[in-house]
Amino acid sequence: MNYLNIEKDQILPVVTELNVLLADYHVYYQKLRNFHWNVLGENFFDLHNRFEEMYNDTKTKIDEVAERIITLKYHPISKLSDYIEISRVKESSPLLTDKEMVATIIDDHKILIEQLSKVIDRADKANDEGTIDLIGAYIRELEKSTWMLNAWSKNTKDALDTSFVK
Repeated sequence: MNYLNIEKDQILPVVTELNVLLADYHVYYQKLRNFHWNVLGENFFDLHNRFEEMYNDTKTKIDEVAERIITLKYHPISKLSDYIEISRVKESSPLLTDKEMVATIIDDHKILIEQLSKVIDRADKANDEGTIDLIGAYIRELEKSTWMLNAWSKNTKDALDTSFVK
């Protein structure tokens, strides 16, 4: 029985991109833990807590993405070696400054948003509303997190675009 009402050949591209996302999230998760453990300096308390919040959120997303793949009737990839091989997010040294860690995470967010968009594109072509709903929320959350990290890394004298301010 096809409870999804989606043809298998339409789902395969969605599952392929979800597996890449799963790999990206696994490497990103470990990087957040790395930074959580190794952050030093005057921003230690803020970033130590923030990185923990972020990796806990990522752990939930990893589970949801894997379960979405299973819902689509495929096995998710699950070997660390496969994650390292296909992820566009790369491992980082623990010997970065707090600002370098935040800049690295912002760069990773760009990669994740690109991959999330690929998943949405494939899911849209397959009329896979469940995946679109799941991933759309991830994009919104990641954009907000990126804005906050970017704001943290700015000087207070830096300004937003003022074109609409009178």
